[in-house]
Amino acid sequence: MDLLPADWIHAAAARHGDRCALRCGHESLSYEAMARAIEVHERALAACGVGQGQVVAWLGLNSGAMLTLLFACARRGTLFVPLNWRLAPPEHRAMLAECRPALLFADAPFAAPSDAAAVAAADTRCIAVDAADRPPHWMSLPDFLEAGQGGEPPPRVAVSPQSPLLLCYTSGSTGRPKGVLLSHEALCANADASVDMHAMVESDRVLTTLPLFHVGGLNIQTLPALREGCRVELHPKFDPAAALTAIERERITLTVLVPAQLDAVMALPQWPSTDLSSLRAISTGSTVVPERLCHAVHARGVPLIQVWGATETSPIAACQHADEAVRTAGSAGRAALGVELRIVDAAGDDLPTGQSGEILVRGRNVMSAYWQDPQATARVLVDGWFHSGDRGRLDAQGFLWVDGRIKDMIISGGENVSPAEVEIALQEDPDVAEAAVVGRPDARWGERVVAVVVPRPGVQIAPREVMARLEGRIARFKQPKQVFVVDALPRTALGKVRKEDVRSLVAQLDDGAARPASRESSA
Repeated sequence: MDLLPADWIHAAAARHGDRCALRCGHESLSYEAMARAIEVHERALAACGVGQGQVVAWLGLNSGAMLTLLFACARRGTLFVPLNWRLAPPEHRAMLAECRPALLFADAPFAAPSDAAAVAAADTRCIAVDAADRPPHWMSLPDFLEAGQGGEPPPRVAVSPQSPLLLCYTSGSTGRPKGVLLSHEALCANADASVDMHAMVESDRVLTTLPLFHVGGLNIQTLPALREGCRVELHPKFDPAAALTAIERERITLTVLVPAQLDAVMALPQWPSTDLSSLRAISTGSTVVPERLCHAVHARGVPLIQVWGATETSPIAACQHADEAVRTAGSAGRAALGVELRIVDAAGDDLPTGQSGEILVRGRNVMSAYWQDPQATARVLVDGWFHSGDRGRLDAQGFLWVDGRIKDMIISGGENVSPAEVEIALQEDPDVAEAAVVGRPDARWGERVVAVVVPRPGVQIAPREVMARLEGRIARFKQPKQVFVVDALPRTALGKVRKEDVRSLVAQLDDGAARPASRESSA
């Protein structure tokens, strides 16, 4: 049986002791120090009465404290929920009302008094990571940890491989974020796939700049690297210049950069001259990767290896290896270690090689379920196969080529945006009668969010006004970058909005003389 995540750091500490496990800003932790810190957090959780099956949430930037708490939760049999700090307070409130965490840890500025009431459920104990910005009635992190200092460790909780560990919220085609339950076993299987994909060894130095609230930032390299005894350089958030400097200065061997990050890094004047000789590979994914990025990275002598998957697959389902990167540029690779892939038609029948259909995934890495949503679970997990909603084809060598998405999902700058969720927000505007949201190709972000709205009779509304009214209600990356105001939406005879016709309409309007209001997003 795989060593479960609860014991990954302690096992690495037994092998490596004082070797640096993690560095984030001015904080540096050896494997031995990290193991001791995990024990303190574990005792503090027990002192707070938090145990098996309960939920602990984290809202904050990447940090060693976040990872330490995750491993402590693994030892207590507790679910860990990493919250997306880019979301608006009402979105956090909805998630927390659903999963009802026993504890919410909030980093500054997310624990500011103005946001405290908005994000915390009434029965959730709130802990401010930064004691200086602690709102009234919140516990400080030092006070929480004081309960874990000294004394006997609590009895170990019996955790099975199938026990859930991560609860990660992802946008869905229904417009309501769904909580994805990933088990201890799923993380073990994903780590095995990562080690195989990257040919990862304990001497590797891994740079993490993706947010750890994404399974991509957490699971593609970071947790597998800690299991293997590697050194992880963790940045609180992505800064292209800081990332490029770290690669050269710290002799980074592996990192993950999604296409929007690659574009930002390659736009720097120091990109051509930075020493990348330590890099064995850059991993990328989250959206269809333009071949121009593949060629630009390969031109610097670094393999750009792609990974395909979803939150529901932990996420590694298909991947390239370094020796395949150049000759299969644009491919998502083959089925990852321990994973099976199928391509099926609308009836669920297997398609022959080269034909495009829905991509199905089976393996230990696949989620257990959606949190408290058996109907949604049953729709996507059928006979052990996860129905991804993505369309692709397998070639004769087993390489996966992703053609697009069956689900009406937009991926902008590596972030999933549910059109239905944005449409709901738009239609809550009293001046908007109808709204349709689609994605449009964008050279920088992969796709940009575009809205087409129909005002209520007798109402005139400007595109910029529509944009302004979404501020603070949904995350900025979900907000439309362009808004078109029209008299009616294209519909079928049964009254259903035809999204393909909406996309065609947007293309016509975008090419017309009348330009819509627009704004740039931030990654």
